[in-house]
Amino acid sequence: MADTPKPVVLIVRDGWGRNPNPEHDEYNAVKLAKTPCNDRLLEKYPWTTIHTSGEDVGLPDGTMGNSEVGHQNLGAGRVVDQESVRITKAIRTGEFFENKNLVAGIERAKKNGRWVHIMGIASDAGVHGLMDHLYACVEFCKKRDHEKVALHMFTDGRDTGPYTGIEYIRQIEQELARIGVGKVVSISGRYYAMDRDNRWERVKRAYDMLTGRAAELDAFKSANEAMQNYYDNPTNDSQNGDEFITPRYVGDDWKETRITDGDTVVFYNYRGDRPREIIRSFVMDPFLGAVKASPDTGEKGFDRGKKLDVFWVTMTAYETDLNQYVNVAFPKPPKMTNIGGEYLAEKGLTQFRCAETEKFPHVTFFFNDYRDEPFDGEGREMPQSPQVGTYDLKPEMSAYEVRDVVLKRIEAADCEDFILVNFANGDMVGHTGKLDAAIKACETVDSCVEAVVNATLARGGKLIVTADHGNSEQMYEEKNKSAHTAHTTYDVDCIIVDPDLTDAATGSRDRPSEKLRSGGRLADVFPTVLKLMGLAKPMEMTGESLV
Repeated sequence: MADTPKPVVLIVRDGWGRNPNPEHDEYNAVKLAKTPCNDRLLEKYPWTTIHTSGEDVGLPDGTMGNSEVGHQNLGAGRVVDQESVRITKAIRTGEFFENKNLVAGIERAKKNGRWVHIMGIASDAGVHGLMDHLYACVEFCKKRDHEKVALHMFTDGRDTGPYTGIEYIRQIEQELARIGVGKVVSISGRYYAMDRDNRWERVKRAYDMLTGRAAELDAFKSANEAMQNYYDNPTNDSQNGDEFITPRYVGDDWKETRITDGDTVVFYNYRGDRPREIIRSFVMDPFLGAVKASPDTGEKGFDRGKKLDVFWVTMTAYETDLNQYVNVAFPKPPKMTNIGGEYLAEKGLTQFRCAETEKFPHVTFFFNDYRDEPFDGEGREMPQSPQVGTYDLKPEMSAYEVRDVVLKRIEAADCEDFILVNFANGDMVGHTGKLDAAIKACETVDSCVEAVVNATLARGGKLIVTADHGNSEQMYEEKNKSAHTAHTTYDVDCIIVDPDLTDAATGSRDRPSEKLRSGGRLADVFPTVLKLMGLAKPMEMTGESLV
């Protein structure tokens, strides 16, 4: 085995991109923040920029990257074709319209004289789902001569502009008119219908709306009216825009379009982390008391009444434990072999993963190619994310706690060979659209990175400082004259903090090193990790070292 230095640390500054547009400087939180550590690293060590979006990470061309895709590519050491691409190809070839589980779901509803409910994210950001996949589901119903099609739309405002949802809903309704079946019958912000942090008090509001149990909710004559009403009457100043739209009924016949026995539900999101909770509330038996407690209320679920007899189709496999309750249209392909964590384990090397709650699945589950269990020699620790409504209220999040955990491991006698740490602030605070908070978030991350860098170098180790995608480098959208709350498609920095490579540095924060390979992407990061560790990369890793 090669003589490996201890440790090699991979720091992911989530949502920290490089905005190439000087005209954006006044709302570029990364640029406006005081980041002495970042400045020093760029000047003293070699760096380059890498691609984190579109086909470079296995997404459709022009689609922004995201943390799930980003960490999967980082951990795999190869470009991973994402499920969105697989589904789009199936639609294009016609294979989609022969899918046995979708056929079974539509035919069951048709036989029962009941509704096919189609639900998911109402945006074209491509992070959680695609509107083309929604339209294909509606077309499928049309092809099977089933006209009772109800759409429950979950507005975005996080990966899109905060007030773009009303236009997306208009586009959806225009497409429904063209197809000739289907109608929008519910609106809910993703804050409620797509929670992923066990905040069951939010999920309950979406569940009660979807099933018609919330008699106190207003019913709006049109989706446009429902959207505009929330724009004009937000919950509060921190919860305005599409993400936070409270669940609401659409249509005079809303009672007829609720989910009940005999119905079929198709969830067309392809990303699995955010549909899980609302689906659990429908399919688990028992449910109340059988799920993790809410960090805010301590409640383990809610009283949902009797379990409904519903045929569930999920576009992809959202979670292994859910597969027994649902029918998966596009199961996961075979697991990749010799991904980063697996390769290190086979070499008998140790590794450690750390992130706060919001990003912990990314440094474990997604980095390990959708594997829940740690590899041999893989340690993990997860500081709890702060319990606030939105992270602009605490832009530091739990970065200092993450820092302290990592420092403890670096300084330990049995320090791991490889350490992966994610600082969530640039992304999670960037999603709020609050510039001042995003600046504070970047400054917090910079101070934490400095501590980790110093400790690693003192131990004789090396680091790679990079990101999974951009976000905080653009906090305003000129086109819409509103806050920019989404990810970007900009490249991100990749800094090689290796004392042996300082001669390759340019001394400039704006000029990358010519001695590093240009045109790289996230798939190249782990091969670079292995190069720093003195290890050859396995043949399955098609990424190339940047060094």
